[in-house]
Amino acid sequence: MALERHIEAFLESMVAERGAAQNTVLAYQADLADFAAFCASRGSGPAAADATIVTDYLASLAAAGLSARTQARRLSALRQFQRFLLRDGQRHDDPTSLTSSPKQPRTLPKTISEAEVSALLAAAGTLPGASGRVAEAGLEILYATGMRISEMLELPAHALPLDGNMLLIRGKGGRERIVPLSAAARDAAKTLLDTNPERPARYLFPGRRKGMPMTRQAFARLLKRVALAAGIDPGRLSPHALRHAFATHLLAHGADLRSLQTLLGHADISTTQIYTHVLAERLQKLMEEHHPMAREASGPAEQIP
Repeated sequence: MALERHIEAFLESMVAERGAAQNTVLAYQADLADFAAFCASRGSGPAAADATIVTDYLASLAAAGLSARTQARRLSALRQFQRFLLRDGQRHDDPTSLTSSPKQPRTLPKTISEAEVSALLAAAGTLPGASGRVAEAGLEILYATGMRISEMLELPAHALPLDGNMLLIRGKGGRERIVPLSAAARDAAKTLLDTNPERPARYLFPGRRKGMPMTRQAFARLLKRVALAAGIDPGRLSPHALRHAFATHLLAHGADLRSLQTLLGHADISTTQIYTHVLAERLQKLMEEHHPMAREASGPAEQIP
C-alpha cells in the first residue's frame, strides 16, 4: 500500500530538517498510517481531518484498550504532522490544538544498584574473546556517560579521545554534547579498537556486516549473557537501565538536575525531572542526619562525661 503523499512529505522533512533516525521515522510512519486508515473510514484524508475526526480517533484508541502512553505518542505524531501541514501552507488550522494528551501514570525508570553495576563489569571481563571486550567497553562507556545505546553504537572509531577525557556525542536531532569519559571506559574502548580485525574500523562497535555498526539487538543479547554471568536477572537489565543507573547514581552522590540534563542530552528539563525522587530521598536523609529537630525526635544525644 502506497504511503499517503502528505505523510510521505512530512517523514522526508523529519530526515532532512531534524536528522531523525530510521527507527523514529518508521514509528511515525506506522502511527500516521493508522490515522490515515481511520480517516479513510470516515471518508476523509489525514491532511483534511478536522477536530472531530481527531477526537473520535483518540476515543477509538482508548476503546481498543491502548495504553495512555501509546495514545499520547499517537497524538504527538498527529500534532507534529498537522503543524508541518500548517507551516507548509497545506492547511490553515491545526485540528489537534485543543486536544489534551491522555493523563499517564507516573512510572519511575528501571535501574540497577551500584553493586550490581560492579558485578556486571566484573562479569563482562570473564566472557571469552571479542565478546568480552565488546561487553566490557560497552558497559564502561554506557555507565560512564549515560548515553543512549543508539548514540554509543553509532560512535565512529575516531571519536575515542586518545589524550583527553571528553567524548563528543551526536544525539537526537543531530544535537551534539560533550561528556566526560572515565579512564576505565577509555582504556576498555582503546583495547576494543586495537584488537578489532577490521582496521581501520569505521565504528568503535562494528557489526557483522562490513562497514555497519553493531545492532541494538546484538548488544542487548550480549548484555543478557553478562547479566547471567553476574547472577542478575536478565529481565531487569537493558542498555536503558544503565542510562538510568548513571542518572540515579549521579544524583544520589550530589549532582544537580541541570548538570544531569546536559549530560543526558535532554532538550527539556521536564524530561530530567523524572529523577526528582532521588533528590527527594537525598534531602530526606540530609534532614534526618543534620537537622536538630530530627535528632531530637530520634532521642537525646549521648552526654559526654
